[in-house]
Amino acid sequence: MGSDVMLHSRLDRQLRISGWDQAALEKAKIGVVGDDDLLASLYLLSASALGINQVLLLAPSSQPRFVEIAKKLNPEFNLIHIEGFYTHPILDEIFRGCKVIVDLSRYGLCNKLLLDKGYREGVPIIRGFCFERNGEQGLKVFTYLRGREWQELEQIISERSLPGPHFDDGVLDILAGGILLEETKTLLMGGQITDELISYSREKVNPPGGQPNVLVVGAGALGVFVGLGLAFAGFRNIAFMDSDTIDPTNLNRQVLFHDAVGESKSLALSDRLNQLFDIESKAIVEDFSQDSQISFYDAMFDCVDNFETRILLSKKCRHEGKTLISGGTSAEAGQVVVFDPQNSSLTPAELLGLQDVVENRGIEALRKRGASCSYQPDPSVVMTNQIIAGFMVDTFRMLLAGKKPRNIFYHSKSKNKILVEGRHHHDGCSAARGC
Repeated sequence: MGSDVMLHSRLDRQLRISGWDQAALEKAKIGVVGDDDLLASLYLLSASALGINQVLLLAPSSQPRFVEIAKKLNPEFNLIHIEGFYTHPILDEIFRGCKVIVDLSRYGLCNKLLLDKGYREGVPIIRGFCFERNGEQGLKVFTYLRGREWQELEQIISERSLPGPHFDDGVLDILAGGILLEETKTLLMGGQITDELISYSREKVNPPGGQPNVLVVGAGALGVFVGLGLAFAGFRNIAFMDSDTIDPTNLNRQVLFHDAVGESKSLALSDRLNQLFDIESKAIVEDFSQDSQISFYDAMFDCVDNFETRILLSKKCRHEGKTLISGGTSAEAGQVVVFDPQNSSLTPAELLGLQDVVENRGIEALRKRGASCSYQPDPSVVMTNQIIAGFMVDTFRMLLAGKKPRNIFYHSKSKNKILVEGRHHHDGCSAARGC
């Protein structure tokens, strides 16, 4: 397959999004500043999958395992890494030509220098970080533009003036990286960025005390990021179930499969995570069915892309009293719905009304799929899958910590972005598909 054909195939699912401007991503040069090598490296990995090709990174280090994958995933990805800290305005010159600067640093001097640069030169500054404070952990993201003099700017300035130790969490980094990339994409394409501070927080959770047996059903985009999140969080007894093989069109969001086209998704995902994290996850190369045995597992993750399987997962988890964390995404939105057999009255399928969706769409869906020339695959992009997967793993950690997590709905075009059940309306996300 030629390089041009391969490139178009890799980006096919996002090119189907209405109003998508891939050229704006490919031509733009962006700057990334930080002292958090994990958050920066995860951001770079997803940016490369999205087709952002020119990045200048100013940071003391990066994580080679993810930067190497980023370069292999997107052969056009050109990363210039300047090792060091941003501590003086004299360094402004290295960002010449950058359309956007992403500030992932954790020291106040850098934050203030970049905000000043944004004010003087009109360069958008996207600020994002994870935090632990007063018994809470979470993340914040805010996009600063000149003329947008936000009254609570101090909320995004780090308390520590100079570089030093700081809180880091791989699951929250996955979440923050997805939201940061969504803001980057919106800016580069001339869209409407979020007016408010984007924030997510919950009570502090500790690392898992035991090792529950976890089954992840679906090894596509959601499954990849759920697997990464579980590994970052310290879980080791993980199995991935999927009968599908990797297609070039998967590579714009299934970020660990750069050299595995044609291979089994579940086997490739298990192998990659075992190599990256020195664990012994397992692969089950089959579809989830009525005959699938789940008695061995303590928790199930629903990462599939069809409602029929999601309905079946809900029924079996209710019948056998298993925890189920269900995620669904579209190109713009997604949701996480949890079934805790001790506390939940409704399964994800019941809460989202999936049975009614399946019954009502029947004839139309068959007509579309029967006419192969006219049937168009669903648009899909990396950010929503990354964000929803991060929420899925964080929800699981909360459950294990004895807390009662709420269902979460995300919409990239809503005012608040992150909508928590009981505090906001879900903004029409409930019919989001899988990855």
